[in-house]
Amino acid sequence: MSMAENLATIDAREGFERNEDFTSRIAAVVAVAAKFADAVDQEARFPKEAFDALKARRLLGVILPRDFGGEDRSVADAAQVCYALGRVCSSSAMIYAMHMANVACVLNHGGSDERYVSYLRRIGEEQMLLASSTTEGQNGANVRSSASAIVRDGDRISLDRDASVVSYGVAADAIVTTARRSPESLASDQVLALFFKEDYELRRTVKWDVMGMRGTCSEGFRLLATGESAQVLPESYDKIHRRSMVPVTHILWAACWAGVAAGAVERAQGFIRKVSRAQKGNLPPGAPYATQASLSLMSLMNLVDSATADYLSRAADLETLDEISFQTSLNLLKVSASEMAISTVMLAFNACGIAGYRNDSEFSISRPLRDILSSSVMINNNRILNNVATSCLIGGVPEAIMKTR
Repeated sequence: MSMAENLATIDAREGFERNEDFTSRIAAVVAVAAKFADAVDQEARFPKEAFDALKARRLLGVILPRDFGGEDRSVADAAQVCYALGRVCSSSAMIYAMHMANVACVLNHGGSDERYVSYLRRIGEEQMLLASSTTEGQNGANVRSSASAIVRDGDRISLDRDASVVSYGVAADAIVTTARRSPESLASDQVLALFFKEDYELRRTVKWDVMGMRGTCSEGFRLLATGESAQVLPESYDKIHRRSMVPVTHILWAACWAGVAAGAVERAQGFIRKVSRAQKGNLPPGAPYATQASLSLMSLMNLVDSATADYLSRAADLETLDEISFQTSLNLLKVSASEMAISTVMLAFNACGIAGYRNDSEFSISRPLRDILSSSVMINNNRILNNVATSCLIGGVPEAIMKTR
């Protein structure tokens, strides 16, 4: 079932029953997120109510195995949550997307060491919220370079990091962070470490006062952490980056942005219907924009569905995740999804006209528009296009329109 078909069945309602199915649990959380979305945006605060609801319905660890307190669900299921939340509260959706990408990295690359298994079980059973620190100092969004290093002292480790962006860091229960393998290592020789809240101290260095996605609280901190050596994932970060961080992050970001766009299109459709009824069936001037917005949203949904299916088909054969063509497609997914989402929201905005421009209108597109503009600068699209330019030149173009079945 596609994302659009699945989410079309959502019946938003409050209340919690232990036998609620997955879709109903999502709907109940969405109802809470929608109720507090304006306050989260206006106060630039963490969406606590939405994440209390996500924890209560045990949706923070759905991709973990059942033995670890999860449900053995796939990234596609996590994308459903991102999309549903995105329709009502962009910040909640983006936080959930980043959290699930962190969970995927820990799950896929933590190994079978008994100590690490206990960490995973704790994350699942306690429904922990995981933040990440992959941006450091003045290196911009170059996540494949670290200045700070893991320092080892016997079985103990420590890290002192200028974490220039740690989204929802204060609210998180744990942080996964990149770092140089050792003080002697090159900046590109990175590892990923997991620190629980009792392991670290955050000293705020940068505040978060921005146009949109205000509830993500993406502040900067000095991260001071200590822990056990087992808290460093055994696989090198370059492999984690290729096989989990980039695929899952870009898919879930795209699902989040598709949700934001869908919420804007819903408002545009509602506006056109209301005006049409008032004018006894005559469509307002913005109607063609609403049609274009709907078509643009369909294309965006198909893009997300296709990328998700491709990733899931490769997950059983990890080496296929390393293929240049796949890595290029993932990077271009981020660029295409962000651009399509912005275009879709702008079309919805034009469909609503002044009603979409007003902040006090039931058809206001102000918050979705401000939020979606972040999509092209979260790892700047030009940086990505520049990074994949060589691989695109090498790859050529397809020989046929579609594969032979």
